[in-house]
Amino acid sequence: MNASVPEAVIYSGHPSWRSMLDFHLAGLIAAAAGGAIARLATKNWGLAIAVFAGILALSVLIGFIRRVATHYTITDRRLHIRRGILSRTEQHTTIDRVQNVETRQSLLERVLRIGTVDFDTAATDESQFSFVGVATPKHVVAAVDRAHQLAAAGGTEPAAPV
Repeated sequence: MNASVPEAVIYSGHPSWRSMLDFHLAGLIAAAAGGAIARLATKNWGLAIAVFAGILALSVLIGFIRRVATHYTITDRRLHIRRGILSRTEQHTTIDRVQNVETRQSLLERVLRIGTVDFDTAATDESQFSFVGVATPKHVVAAVDRAHQLAAAGGTEPAAPV
């Protein structure tokens, strides 16, 4: 690819906060358990509340960091997944290698309007290329369609964000 020609970003995002509800629910349960244990062990309500608040705050912080540490991008030339803060994993594939796009949503995910978008690429079957936990997966599919249209037209049209 020619690095001097800028790519037009069609979609850019992170997993939705709604996709982490199970993690936050587990954090709430752990905080309640920690607060209950502190109350039973010390008979001190102040310490129990502090333990509950500390565990809950830690859970929310870790969930936030996990969410923002994953970034999905679709440009007029490629798909890109970046994961991690200190250590980083990046996946790239060109738009012309995308052969099939599939969305998956459980009943709960449909209610929460989140889902997973799987991309079948012209690579090995071992490669997993998925946007997991994205809000309104149909917008991601529309962005890939738009990228395919731009690639077919030679990329002469300006890309409109979705």
